[in-house]
Amino acid sequence: MKKIFSDDAEIFYDVSGSGPVVILLHPFPVHHEFWVPALSHLASRYRLLMPDLRGHGESSLGQGPATMEKHALDLARVMDAEGIGQAPLVGVSIGGYIAFEFWRRFRERLTGLVLANTKASRDTPEARSVRLEAARDVLERGTEVFFESMLTKVLGETTRRSRPDLVDGALRMMGKMSAEDVAGVQRGMAERADSTATLQTISVPVMIVTGDEDLLTGVPEAELMKTHIPGSQMRIVAKAGHYSPWEQPEGVGRLLRNFLDSLGWRS
Repeated sequence: MKKIFSDDAEIFYDVSGSGPVVILLHPFPVHHEFWVPALSHLASRYRLLMPDLRGHGESSLGQGPATMEKHALDLARVMDAEGIGQAPLVGVSIGGYIAFEFWRRFRERLTGLVLANTKASRDTPEARSVRLEAARDVLERGTEVFFESMLTKVLGETTRRSRPDLVDGALRMMGKMSAEDVAGVQRGMAERADSTATLQTISVPVMIVTGDEDLLTGVPEAELMKTHIPGSQMRIVAKAGHYSPWEQPEGVGRLLRNFLDSLGWRS
């Protein structure tokens, strides 16, 4: 993996494939290997830039909460290090939150967006309290129980019932995060801005993806984004939860390939 320094954090990232650049942002609390199952559909046509987000995988947390502003600056610096002026961005869950912030700050650097298993609204007061309590809890009790509880939230029922390899793989990726990492990322998400008003300003091609078994965001949040983003398209992935590219890599890989090809780029 490659590494840059972004203010107070080391940000690691991997690059795979060749062709026009596409940036892939993984969800919380895993890391860039989340994208490995889908790479076969993309790497023959595109050069894939896959960061470990601040506080995830090999990347360090830095000081204080990992806010969306910090994540967006980290991404801009990775792009600078790789000589990338513009690219489409695929963001899953927290990756979508970062995409909204990146659009607000660096919209001239985006040529397309895939918003997968994410939402535009900020946490409700209740959800924010739960998130902050989880941050406190992992610092006191460790991460094991937290990660086990995450599996039922991020993986669909079909995956949990029929794909123990994907369950084990997700848990293995989660295990790279320390309690301090989890707490810092949770607190950063709790601070994020509401992006609902941002939706109508997005003027690049957008595809919205959700899983039919996604209990965290799901179809209602996807439909809200589609309603407010001019010209956007929406796709529902069958037998997939919140980690749809991990759970159904062939189906999501084809969706991503078709969308990216529609942007008119060729390797």
